[in-house]
Amino acid sequence: MAKKSLIQREKKRQKLEQKYHLIRQSLKKRIRSKVSPLSLSEKTKIREKLQSLPRNSAPTRLHRRCFLTGRPRANYRHFGLSGHVLREMVYECLLPGATRSSW
Repeated sequence: MAKKSLIQREKKRQKLEQKYHLIRQSLKKRIRSKVSPLSLSEKTKIREKLQSLPRNSAPTRLHRRCFLTGRPRANYRHFGLSGHVLREMVYECLLPGATRSSW
């Protein structure tokens, strides 16, 4: 099980990302807009606004964690579980449609 402080930190990052998502998208859209070309000084002002946003509000700072244990590695997106938890659940027949491999 992951430390509770790390799990809480990840939840805080998710909240910040949701809070600043629209602001970040609108600023990026203004930089990339081809309809009205911006001067270099206008682009730098917009970039400064982007950089002034909290660092943890960037979506790249988010990390997927296991739904049950909070483990940050070996996560399967489809199930939201880490590898060893997924394996245990398949062995106990808790995941419908998943089969154990045997060769």
